[in-house]
Amino acid sequence: MYEKPVDILSTMKKLRILYLTAILGLVSLSTKAQDKIEWMKFEEAVKANDFSPKMLFVDVYTDWCGWCKKMDKDTFTDSKVIEYINANFYAVKLNAEDTSRTFNFMGKEYNEAQMAAAMRVRSYPNFVIIDSTLQNITQMPGYREPVPFLEGLTGIVANGFPKK
Repeated sequence: MYEKPVDILSTMKKLRILYLTAILGLVSLSTKAQDKIEWMKFEEAVKANDFSPKMLFVDVYTDWCGWCKKMDKDTFTDSKVIEYINANFYAVKLNAEDTSRTFNFMGKEYNEAQMAAAMRVRSYPNFVIIDSTLQNITQMPGYREPVPFLEGLTGIVANGFPKK
């Protein structure tokens, strides 16, 4: 019985193409992950922090806030802002007027409006930065374009919440 010889060069070329395709797929997935901020619910961020400690960045907004919408459109779509927030924080969107959804935090039940009030947010947009121990917070209120936003955020992180 005659067996056809294996063409090693052809097999290697096919494996090389398969390998390159897999690498390109992984690169495109990692690039796509940075196309937007990975927003979470508050309780999801707290749970993720339990597993892998990281600061929380909480965007406190309202549906009627024009400056909040401008932040979403202009600042939160900037590639440097996206990269910095995704690398350094668990990002949370919190509607300061939503009383319908509840969650537990540190043994107490809150809705989003109650949590915004507990964080003493009184104007919008307002960005609350919570350290990885979930004990210390600071606020960064008001609309900012991407460069001033990053300058303010990196300053708060460097001065108030140094990485351990």
